[in-house]
Amino acid sequence: MHYPTTVTEVVAVEPERYLRERAQRAAANAPVPVTVLEGGADHLPGEPGSFDAGVAALVLCTVPDQQRALAGLFRVIRPGGELRFYEHVVAERKWEARYQRFADATFWPHVAGGCHLARDTRTGIEQAGFQIETCERFPFSPAPFLPPDPHILGVARRP
Repeated sequence: MHYPTTVTEVVAVEPERYLRERAQRAAANAPVPVTVLEGGADHLPGEPGSFDAGVAALVLCTVPDQQRALAGLFRVIRPGGELRFYEHVVAERKWEARYQRFADATFWPHVAGGCHLARDTRTGIEQAGFQIETCERFPFSPAPFLPPDPHILGVARRP
């Protein structure tokens, strides 16, 4: 786990049983208490404003309704709290974006766990009410045989 020493507790949500079980086993060795719950980003546990921060790492490309998931994050993160994100995003070049949309409409979500390559996640974060403080855009490929896709890494704050 790579959280700062100021973190005293982590609540994680995982809808897929196999991954949730693996996360629960890993949580047993974490340097801070970690609770792994069944659920999805569109139904986050917690009272409004009950979390100091939220982390979305390659999740906003996969959720069925990105705006609903972001609304859930906005609800549980306290005013002044952070959303830290690392996500796929739609390409800036038209031909790449066209290919991403074709892949999303045909085969990609079926072979990549529901992932959608062509989401404009930065705009989605802003539309949910967060204010982006930092956002780095860069290409990344998870495997040598796959072409790199554009990703973003950054911090947004709930006003």
